[in-house]
Amino acid sequence: MKELHVKSIRSLARGLTVLQIVQASGAVTLHDLHRISRIPKASLLRILKTLIEQGAVWQRIIDEAYVASYSLSKLATQKDVEGRLVEAASPVLESLSNTVKWPSILAVPRLTHMEVLETNAPRSYFHHISLGPVGFKVNMLRSATGRAFIAFCEEPVRQSILDALRCSEHEGDRLAANDAAVRKIIGETRALGYGLRTHDFGGDFDQARSVSDDGRESIGVAIRLGRHVPGAINVTWARRVMSREKAIELLAAPVMKAAEEISEKLMRSKESFYCENNRLCTLNAPLSRGGQ
Repeated sequence: MKELHVKSIRSLARGLTVLQIVQASGAVTLHDLHRISRIPKASLLRILKTLIEQGAVWQRIIDEAYVASYSLSKLATQKDVEGRLVEAASPVLESLSNTVKWPSILAVPRLTHMEVLETNAPRSYFHHISLGPVGFKVNMLRSATGRAFIAFCEEPVRQSILDALRCSEHEGDRLAANDAAVRKIIGETRALGYGLRTHDFGGDFDQARSVSDDGRESIGVAIRLGRHVPGAINVTWARRVMSREKAIELLAAPVMKAAEEISEKLMRSKESFYCENNRLCTLNAPLSRGGQ
């Protein structure tokens, strides 16, 4: 290689160092970036702002970690696909929290439950209503988010989920054995266009509301790419503040619009979002369980 007799650009070198750390880490906080790179935090913030403006990096809401943009990767593995979903959804969820004030989650299917990938709760006006964390397990048939997903997902996926739920040893999954109840859930959710919690569901994965009650209600909406449903979002509010009827009047339309916006962002991307063979991911998830 021919030697270039010019000065190098130190600021560019530092920027590339930061980008390499973000890519290698998967997700990294400002504190950890400072610890690894030894670059002052003030300089890091300027570098990160530039990388964000150039579309190379984005910031996750749930923990304010910095993540490399999907556009930098040519191969879409399982994590890449879900990373694209979170990257598309994160700014939409932030905008939604500014509109409705109540917090939301983004969740994806894990066969017998939904798993939280992102939440705008830290940015929400009602930030005291904690949602998540990442990896939190959400009940499939009793939660608003799970109902929204299972009502609109592809039929083979739905049947795989129901078959697995019927074999589950969890108390919270027993509803799957009641075929008439499941058909009613799916029919009502499709008719409404969104999912609602069962009336006896208080947020705990297995326990009834009479035993464990978080005092909340939720509306869940599927993210639909044609017939494919990669996940769902919701909005959660306190029952003592708003009745279900009033919340539906005020919140249903904005959360449905947000889900459509996420879908449109994904559909506009050049590469296909579909998982290999359009099969449901069954990766093991962390042990925290519940419903949102």
